[in-house]
Amino acid sequence: MIGNNLSPESLEMRIGYVFRNKTLLETALTHSSFTNEKKARGESAECNERLEFLGDSVLSVVTSAHIFEEYKDLQEGDLTKIRAAVVCEKALSKYAAEIELGKYIRLGRGEEMNNGRERASITSDAFEALLAAMFIDAGNDVTPVKKFVLPFVDAEIGNIRNGGAFEDYKTALQQIIQQANSEKLEYVLVGESGPDHDKIFEIEARLNSNVIGHGKARSKREAEQLAAKEALQLFGEE
Repeated sequence: MIGNNLSPESLEMRIGYVFRNKTLLETALTHSSFTNEKKARGESAECNERLEFLGDSVLSVVTSAHIFEEYKDLQEGDLTKIRAAVVCEKALSKYAAEIELGKYIRLGRGEEMNNGRERASITSDAFEALLAAMFIDAGNDVTPVKKFVLPFVDAEIGNIRNGGAFEDYKTALQQIIQQANSEKLEYVLVGESGPDHDKIFEIEARLNSNVIGHGKARSKREAEQLAAKEALQLFGEE
């Protein structure tokens, strides 16, 4: 059984893939908080962090190849924006919610009590780990991963393009700053908090050492975007 005593078969039906190695699926759905509680009792259980690492790369390759082929009219900068938008934590947590992945994750009691099943950082990581597990189980073949994940990617691209723009605040801010050749823009990590599996990063956007924006998020990339967004507001551009 996996999270909430649900059967692996019910998740396999949702994702359209049947695992030959059920242990891979179980590992993909095991959060570090569950593993840590097991260790405290002298038991063992592998968490999904290594699979998440691989899943991030698999997702990036699959998505990059797809948008490269599908959007031949777009230049590198726009392709990069699309990829960033559809593989970010917010998008991945949305995909995870559509298959109710949170219900299947094995969590420690503390995370369970703190609504961990609904936390974007946890569900997005589990989603990436699930992709890696599928990839490995299929003999390092991306075919089942593509079949499963690309419909989510295409739907998200449609949503973003219909909205008229990508929320790439860093690029927008950089374009403003470049108008003054002597200006130096940088993003500085000024703080980290929280446990290793759920860190919060605090970033400042600085212009010639002056703080013009501030952002806090569960990834440095998103914190930088939030800092840039605040800076744009300062310039009256957002």
